Amino acid sequence: MPVIEVQNLTKRYEHRTAVDGVSFAVQRGEIFGILGPNGAGKTTTVECVTGLRQPDSGEISVLGLHPRRDRDRLLQRVGVQLQESQLHDRLKVWEALDLYASFYRKHADWEQLLEILGLAEKRNTRYGKLSGGQKQRLSIALALIGEPEIAVLDELTTGLDPQARRDTWALIEQVRDRGVTIVLVTHFMEEAERLCDRLAVLGSGRVMAIDTPAGLVARVDAEQRIRFRPSTPLPDGLFADLPEVTAVRQHGSTVEVTGTGNLLQAVAATLARHQIIALDLRLEQASLDDAYLALTGHSIETEE
Repeated sequence: MPVIEVQNLTKRYEHRTAVDGVSFAVQRGEIFGILGPNGAGKTTTVECVTGLRQPDSGEISVLGLHPRRDRDRLLQRVGVQLQESQLHDRLKVWEALDLYASFYRKHADWEQLLEILGLAEKRNTRYGKLSGGQKQRLSIALALIGEPEIAVLDELTTGLDPQARRDTWALIEQVRDRGVTIVLVTHFMEEAERLCDRLAVLGSGRVMAIDTPAGLVARVDAEQRIRFRPSTPLPDGLFADLPEVTAVRQHGSTVEVTGTGNLLQAVAATLARHQIIALDLRLEQASLDDAYLALTGHSIETEE
């Protein structure tokens, strides 16, 4: 059974429909991504799922509970890190964790969380003195303090520098490895591709597609392109008998081979048999950005 089920979720604000008939299911133990630009309805969706906002229509079940009617019970089993989370600047790291631990009947050892998340040396540091990456680590700790079965993380790495973002990704993978199901809201393609087992692509409040990152890419274009400079001129028709190859073009000293399947392996093996070295080799194939563009008609940057 899915741990989260959403059917035909709709939420309107005055004359604007923020979420329009959204449906999806999240399986236990996976990282389920909700991908889309700002204004696509991602945050509204997870706020309805976690009981923070009342939907206008639709059905939601989280761990078999209703997010609004069973909110008190659900809060003991679901951890949430919101996009606009903010603590008082003078609150110390250990004070924040101790306070949040008091909200739960059963809670994690926050001293251990500090060690796991690399905040042990910052336990007496005030929130206002933490770096952006350290604040995000603390947000993760606060979302996990109640030992949740599900953690909802909304735009966790927005505003972080590239290194802090990658460090946070590694932490999320560690959390999943501990058995926590994660719902990750993001507008970063690289983040979605790196972390998510499956993705719901949202655009204008609607679900455009649900699939694995690789599955979404495969819908767009299975074609691959290899570019390289051969160490010696290629014999005529060198790749003619390879079923993976659909076209071969030469641009000056650079050769471009187009095809499908295990194209790289087939081309590399053929070159090796003829003792030809592929210099400056590059493999190009469709990306999640390409898939998003094909699904929505816009790049995510353009929509934002």
